[in-house]
Amino acid sequence: MEAKSTIKHLRMPARKVRVVAREAVKRPVGEALDRLRFIPKSASPHLIKVIKSAVANASKNFGADAEALVVKAIRVDHGPTLKYARRFMPRAQGRAAKINKRSCHVEVIVTDNK
Repeated sequence: MEAKSTIKHLRMPARKVRVVAREAVKRPVGEALDRLRFIPKSASPHLIKVIKSAVANASKNFGADAEALVVKAIRVDHGPTLKYARRFMPRAQGRAAKINKRSCHVEVIVTDNK
């Protein structure tokens, strides 16, 4: 049995979320939540929230025991990028670069190893 939960348009670059997500994959849910709770990155509260949502989906929809669940996979994909036309960052030799506000989509899959 597998249950999943997603969070879309998270206003954080995917590469920064992936660093935190690697700590929770292939671990029991309790251990994964404990590890994420003590990681001092801004992505960890968002990952905690989506893992708890996946656990709630598994217990509500399939009657799974929340203690027996394992985080099978966390997939972090690029989302849309906000490109501001009138905002620029100064660069070397009088040049300028556009400011890109990146976002991502996160999908968490939990399973009961059966």
